[in-house]
Amino acid sequence: MITWLDLKNFKAFENQRITFKSLTLLSGLNSTGKSSVLQSMLLLRQSYQQGLLPNIGLGLNGDLVCIGTAQDALYEGAKDDLIGFNIMWKYDRGGIWEFKYNREADVLDLFTQSGPEFFKSSLFNDNFHYLQAERVGPRPSFEMSDFQVRQHKQIGTRGEYTAHFLSFYRDKDISQNSLSHPKAISLSLLNQVEAWMGEISPGTRIEIKSNPDMDLVSLQYSYGLSNPYRATNVGFGITYTLPIIVAVLSSEPGTLIMIENPEAHLHPKGQAKMGELLALAASCGIQVIIETHSDHVLNGIRIAVHGGKIDPNDVQLHYFQRREKKGQAYTKVISPHIDRNGRIDRWPDGFFDEWEKSLDILLEPAGE
Repeated sequence: MITWLDLKNFKAFENQRITFKSLTLLSGLNSTGKSSVLQSMLLLRQSYQQGLLPNIGLGLNGDLVCIGTAQDALYEGAKDDLIGFNIMWKYDRGGIWEFKYNREADVLDLFTQSGPEFFKSSLFNDNFHYLQAERVGPRPSFEMSDFQVRQHKQIGTRGEYTAHFLSFYRDKDISQNSLSHPKAISLSLLNQVEAWMGEISPGTRIEIKSNPDMDLVSLQYSYGLSNPYRATNVGFGITYTLPIIVAVLSSEPGTLIMIENPEAHLHPKGQAKMGELLALAASCGIQVIIETHSDHVLNGIRIAVHGGKIDPNDVQLHYFQRREKKGQAYTKVISPHIDRNGRIDRWPDGFFDEWEKSLDILLEPAGE
């Protein structure tokens, strides 16, 4: 499990430490640096997959993340041309990577590194899932990939291989009994996915049809005795949520899951249930890092803490706040604490407080 990350001269951060626990929630206004935290780790994984690490440099553009140019990655007020990432793993194991900004070639060359054993961790191996904010929406059919699904057990960064993954592993029992839904008829992945999807859309049943000759898989949904409906006829929320539920239920202890906006296209109750599910996953030895704007997801996590489903000490909250000093914009990270009752010790301005602010206005008598 990753315990902390130091960023040096990377995008919005000059020098910043971010701590992580089993479940870490990143929140804040747009363009305050939340995604940059995820991108820093994704860049290392991407560079390793591209064969640039451990010997050459940083691959800024690829399947996981696209930063643009090396200058785009360098902190605007940097006092030197070094970008650094220091990641600490549990039991004081970690890795340090520093990259020199080559202004002529506009690339980031490897300068120093330590901790090569870190390449064996979940950030670099197949015990990893990353789902970006822009996921695949409803489609008549979805791609198949034996390389990603059968060889590496991946569902794709946009969830594009989720249907194939579910088709291939549908009858395999989930390894985490604590994640078992009480209404599921078995521990099989498909039955568990259907049960958890029922928290989003009650009575959901999933029918999978494969067409290997065309490398395509189709999904249909039914409810009770209804006829099956195409994925294109059941709304975005179902398709956007499916990859998250599949990733969580199929993961083993030690897996790292990173998710942007798990609340996308979900109604409030579904968002709260998503928070509970992610908290349950984190309590089972899966490390979960989410970026979210949803107070309902946060409240789902708080309810899980209140219900004893996850220890409050296993939850880390970070709020990213944009500030200015001497004309230079910077990001301040504030880390509220959650207690055993699910209560949060401080609510900095902008930290999931818009509902309260709006209510204060509405409680005032309307002007004539």
